[in-house]
Amino acid sequence: MIDEQRLIDTFFELVRIDSPSFSENDVAEHLRPVLEELGLSITMDNAGDACGGNCGNLIAHFKGNTKGEAIAFSAHMDCVPPCLGVEPVMDDGIIRSKGDTILGGDDKAGIAAIIEAIRHLIENEISHPDIYVVFSIAEESGMHGAKNLDLKKVPAKRFAILDCSGPVGTIITRSPAKIDITATFTGRAAHAGFEPEKGISAINMAADAILRMKLLRVDEDTTANVGSIQGGSAINIVPESCSLHAETRSYDPEKLQAQVDHMKECCRTAADNYGGEVSLETDQLYPALNVPQDSAMLQEAISACESLGVKPSLESSGGGSDANILAGRGIDVINLGIGMTSAHTTDEHIAVEDLIGSAMLVAELMKS
Repeated sequence: MIDEQRLIDTFFELVRIDSPSFSENDVAEHLRPVLEELGLSITMDNAGDACGGNCGNLIAHFKGNTKGEAIAFSAHMDCVPPCLGVEPVMDDGIIRSKGDTILGGDDKAGIAAIIEAIRHLIENEISHPDIYVVFSIAEESGMHGAKNLDLKKVPAKRFAILDCSGPVGTIITRSPAKIDITATFTGRAAHAGFEPEKGISAINMAADAILRMKLLRVDEDTTANVGSIQGGSAINIVPESCSLHAETRSYDPEKLQAQVDHMKECCRTAADNYGGEVSLETDQLYPALNVPQDSAMLQEAISACESLGVKPSLESSGGGSDANILAGRGIDVINLGIGMTSAHTTDEHIAVEDLIGSAMLVAELMKS
């Protein structure tokens, strides 16, 4: 059986450790002796060097005691702000922070569940294949840990990521790719009162471009948004420069590229109409996750849920995770719901029963 109090204690210990993105070393150093005591071999890759972090991904190997294909489990160590000085409290089976920080269940609930599942297998002498554990860095700031994960240290082709809201049994099989767009318009400065005719307003160009764009819900697969605009220097100067920052997401790569092309063309048209210029930069943050129905990892997760009497629910997500990155790197990967609620807010909370359910599901998958 899962040890409920031990699981809660593990979770409380983890969320009390400060770990904003790129500063996860204290969590890693806390986890290292815990995993070594359980008999796992520990290594760390150089992902932190690639993104300016103070440590790499913590990777552990739980040697199998029976034949079977290796499987990996992953959760990230970093948290979004405000995440310093988290003090967890529990009331009527619900764990939350005292209210002035996030809780950090995203994603330390996933870490706690993985550790408790390993303890469960050891204490009950349950047979299992080789198991790899990846506690990744800098997920919240752009999945840098997954992007730079040394897969040579993790010879598993199946991954279960524990990093999603939704009750235990939720299995994320689709999430969109995301591309960021930065458009910088250049016009011509002039005095706005004396000779505005001599100016070309970069802000007007940006506004015109935005009005031409299909934004927000574009279609059933695609969204787009302009999130911020910066430009101008003073109210009496026709603004010479203005930048807009936008994004688009889609489950469909062709639709994604079509939306990017559309938004860029809107910017070029606006610049041409005003006689100005625009420079455009795009950056793909992560690829789409589209888990096929015949995915071995998906089928094992469905079977594990059913073995526990939990109804599996295949869902789509509007956001990205380490699962997107690993899918793009050729891994058979799913993202599991672990019951986190109101993540990224000071109202974040998680039910103890979801912590327990997550640990039970992971243990069941580890046996496969």
